[in-house]
Amino acid sequence: MEMVWFAVLSLVHLQLYMRVGSAPICAYGQTGCHVPSLADLFDRVIQQSSRMHGISSDLHSEFEQYSFPSKNIIGKRKCHTHGIQTPDDKENVQRLGREELTEVILRLLGAWGNPLTQLHRSMSQDQNQDFNHYSSNKAMEISDMVHELRDGVAKMAEKMMLLGVLGNTVGYISSESLVPSSAFSFYKQGELNSIDHNDLLYCFRRDSNKVKNYLRILKCTTLPELDC
Repeated sequence: MEMVWFAVLSLVHLQLYMRVGSAPICAYGQTGCHVPSLADLFDRVIQQSSRMHGISSDLHSEFEQYSFPSKNIIGKRKCHTHGIQTPDDKENVQRLGREELTEVILRLLGAWGNPLTQLHRSMSQDQNQDFNHYSSNKAMEISDMVHELRDGVAKMAEKMMLLGVLGNTVGYISSESLVPSSAFSFYKQGELNSIDHNDLLYCFRRDSNKVKNYLRILKCTTLPELDC
């Protein structure tokens, strides 16, 4: 009889374990969900930002090789995000407060939504169908990743506020408030040529690298107990 009860209890324990192990992960603690830790949320956005930067770097390199094999490129190279203060070296980034650094990350991501969508549309209409079909699909993939990453960073910031490690001054930042009106009118006209494509890819590669590095620094300053 004792063996029977032991078997029954073991089966119940196993079923409960399997239910917990298979419960969906969610950010707000609904019934039946695992609430991810702040470290988990950081890891997710850092992995996403690294993947996004990798794709943007590959696309920029491939675009240059295909469109400008002679390397004689004369572009504007003044990125539309130049008005966002983004320190280049690690020491200056670490001097920023968590609120300021989080806001810079959100501003950079918010500023790229519409330009990447326009880049995708312009590339898809280009005459060089073979390569631009591939590149326009990659541009759309990056555009989707920007939106997903921005949502992820916003959820991470909300978690930081709930834990008291981030002030409530970080709010939603609309993308249209970040980009000069002249830049927006230029993008909306759809008047993009190969030089413009290259400039946008160059600028996004630069900004996506900053986002990736800023997220890593923000994680280390917020969770110093982790191995950074």
